[in-house]
Amino acid sequence: MNQEEIWDTDAAQRYDTPGTGMFAPEILMPTVDRLAELAGGGAALEFAIGTGRVAVPLAERGVPVTGIELSRPMVRQLRTRADEATIPVIVGDMATSMAPGEFTLVYLVYNTISNLLTQAEQVECFRNAARHLAPGGRFVIELWVPELRKLPPGQTATVWQTEPGYIGLDTYDVLRQHVVSHHFRFDDTRQARLTRSPHRYIWPAELDLMAQLAGFELESRHADWSGAEFTAESRSHVSVYRIPPNR
Repeated sequence: MNQEEIWDTDAAQRYDTPGTGMFAPEILMPTVDRLAELAGGGAALEFAIGTGRVAVPLAERGVPVTGIELSRPMVRQLRTRADEATIPVIVGDMATSMAPGEFTLVYLVYNTISNLLTQAEQVECFRNAARHLAPGGRFVIELWVPELRKLPPGQTATVWQTEPGYIGLDTYDVLRQHVVSHHFRFDDTRQARLTRSPHRYIWPAELDLMAQLAGFELESRHADWSGAEFTAESRSHVSVYRIPPNR
């Protein structure tokens, strides 16, 4: 499974769920509020902009937003919400592709850095963010914490969400730090639809070292976009890295 195969036309058309899931106001609005604050009146660049879930409301706040996105079907879906003049998008890999201009904020939300399946690619993603940022600029990453404490000896899978019509489980390859997320969706019939996506999970300490290699300093880490304390029990984190102002 490569990313271009996963994020095809069918996935792009099913991605947006207005008002629910990751599009629910209680999830989306704190994200946009925090990013608008961190942009500090400058321009923002979103790696893996997708269909514009975050970029569109952020642009509506008056923040100039540019995107980088590998999937052309996702960009086409974005274009139903915002034209090229409003949100320019570069089609390419977030670890290597360059967008014109200089930014005060680069951001990467909803675990997407884990779509890069090697440590080297993830380090290059940090370096690419640094190349785009003005001195003092920030790189923000939203990422889940690997749930390996839930794996007893001999078990390789965890169920991380169950709700009516949906089961989500992850299968782990701990030697390679790889995980495949399996999403089962079903109704009252005997049929279910399965989608899968591969990831390379990253511990917070490893993420911090990647940032140091690219010239960043950790500015803050919270458990969510509203600023909740990050603890040993947190299932995800929002980490803000900053390029020193005098670089």
